[in-house]
Amino acid sequence: MGGTGSGLGATVVGVVGFIATIAAQAPAIKVELAHGSEREHRTRDTLERTLAIYDLKKYTFTKRVVIEERAINHAFPVLTLNVRFASSADELLSSYLHEQLHWHLRDLDSRQRSAVAELRRWYPKVPVGLPEGAENEYSTYGHLVDCYLEIQADRELLGPTRASAVIANKTYYTWIYGTILRDEDRIANIVNRFQLRVK
Repeated sequence: MGGTGSGLGATVVGVVGFIATIAAQAPAIKVELAHGSEREHRTRDTLERTLAIYDLKKYTFTKRVVIEERAINHAFPVLTLNVRFASSADELLSSYLHEQLHWHLRDLDSRQRSAVAELRRWYPKVPVGLPEGAENEYSTYGHLVDCYLEIQADRELLGPTRASAVIANKTYYTWIYGTILRDEDRIANIVNRFQLRVK
């Protein structure tokens, strides 16, 4: 009897220790609501469930997220997501990764600028403004790197089929995503040369 109890106790301690280890490894993301609307609540719930499924430690560069119903997704000064993908975990995850990757690239600013200079030589004329490009010329070039890294992260976490579906459904940055998919080897080479990958 004592042996059985001791074994069970050791098992419980082992399981609790395992859970504590996983919890310690997982990045604690604080998700706030801007207005507390029903769609913001649903988006937060979807995001929190999604964050609990995947190991996002290497893709976590800021731990504060705001859900704001009327916002355009942006990374700075606080990572902010709108409610468009409240019911689509894969697309919400991709948007979240996209904004986290802006933080990653901000920390590598000089390398990013060198990559943009190289991309200018390959693509001397790029679209500015939605739906094809970003808000200005430099941002369009910069998004060739950010969106490339987003696609790689989507493939790693979602698998190639689900990642392809997410990218195919993008209604913004259409020239950027299309160019990456068409010229992926070239852009991968630039990202590698200037050491912009997430490690």
